[in-house]
Amino acid sequence: MGRQKDTLLTKADTMRPYVERAMSDENLRRDVLRAFAIARGLYGELARDRDRPITIASRVATDDEIRDKLRDAIEDLRRASERLQGKKERSGIRGSTLLVTGIALGILFNPVTGPETRRFIKDMFSGGGGHHGHDHRTNGR
Repeated sequence: MGRQKDTLLTKADTMRPYVERAMSDENLRRDVLRAFAIARGLYGELARDRDRPITIASRVATDDEIRDKLRDAIEDLRRASERLQGKKERSGIRGSTLLVTGIALGILFNPVTGPETRRFIKDMFSGGGGHHGHDHRTNGR
């Protein structure tokens, strides 16, 4: 039991600077709250079509206003993440890339939108699911 307690205390000590920063940094809180407000607004806007996941995916892919809002939310979360880690300047696009990848995975594997979104993307990349005179089972032969 002593070893588990030591491990827990070590982890708590490791987390302490992050927790202190999160509690004391007004800009970090502002960025996180703004990102969540944007996400909540987008969810409210897109939830009207919740029974039509392809419509949601299509709007996210084609609507400039929605993409701008997503970009703003991602930028706010990126800034908050950097502040939480104590970074002074942006070190590259790796964090943004990871965040966008996470969002994409969330959309693809979401129980509501996932199956239809994956089918839509598959059909889009495969030429419409057997249309256009291409037989996917025979690889076009």
